[in-house]
Amino acid sequence: MPSSLQGFSATAMAVITSVGLKILGALVLFFVGRMLIRFSTRLMGGLLTRQKIDATLVSYATTSLGIVLNVVLVVAILGFFGVETTSFAALLAGVGLAVGAAWGGLLANFAAGVFLIVLRPFKVGDHIHAGGVEGGVQAIGLFTTTISTGDNVLIHLGNNKIFSDNIQNFSANPYRRVDLEAQLADTVNPFSARELLMGVLPAIPNVLPQPAPVVEIVRFNFAGPVLAVRPFCHDKDYWQVYFDTNTAIAQAFGKAGYPMPAQNYAVRSHPPAGVAVAAPTVVVPPPVAEA
Repeated sequence: MPSSLQGFSATAMAVITSVGLKILGALVLFFVGRMLIRFSTRLMGGLLTRQKIDATLVSYATTSLGIVLNVVLVVAILGFFGVETTSFAALLAGVGLAVGAAWGGLLANFAAGVFLIVLRPFKVGDHIHAGGVEGGVQAIGLFTTTISTGDNVLIHLGNNKIFSDNIQNFSANPYRRVDLEAQLADTVNPFSARELLMGVLPAIPNVLPQPAPVVEIVRFNFAGPVLAVRPFCHDKDYWQVYFDTNTAIAQAFGKAGYPMPAQNYAVRSHPPAGVAVAAPTVVVPPPVAEA
């Protein structure tokens, strides 16, 4: 065999061996890295689950960790083959910044969603008022929260709008108060009306015995006294108690014969100083002739 052919064969064998070893090393690195990635994501998922973190957040966190570690693994394999990874990492950073700037609102909603899931100011099924919307919470996502309003409209509200505003949770406490007012005529004794309502309110369905309903004089106006009528109930019974209390007030006052409230005014005319006022004319009827 000519020396040149032997030299070529030796060089080719060396190159093949070197490339083969690198491919084998890359495969070993890939499989070992994948095993470590799966172990890391399972470990993180188990830790978050034991901390009673919401399942949605656990899934997102483990998925994000897996993506980041896979990118690191690819960069490491490219570096093992001698590929310059500095520019590749800089490209990834630039892409990340561009995506972050373009999706600033979406990322803000994501961050707010994480806080909502971790801090849990409300949960699915609660009745809340947040971001200018009131209704029942149907779902809490990483970017939006789904709320079903009282008129049966489904609204997807950005988490950032919810988290940056006041959140009223009507379901958090065991009961809530129904605030109503009852206008009385000025001729009606407000204390009698108060006792009348105090006897009627406990009979309304779903009105709680404790705390007991409250009926007090809240103010006076031109029509007469105004009573504050405040029964307590569970949030799920709020509107039923609200309307039934109005009905009970109307029926109780109707049976008691209370007059309809009306604004009353007294108008008095005073003549200017020094002006004489004519005496009223008295009309005397003519005498009746005797039969």
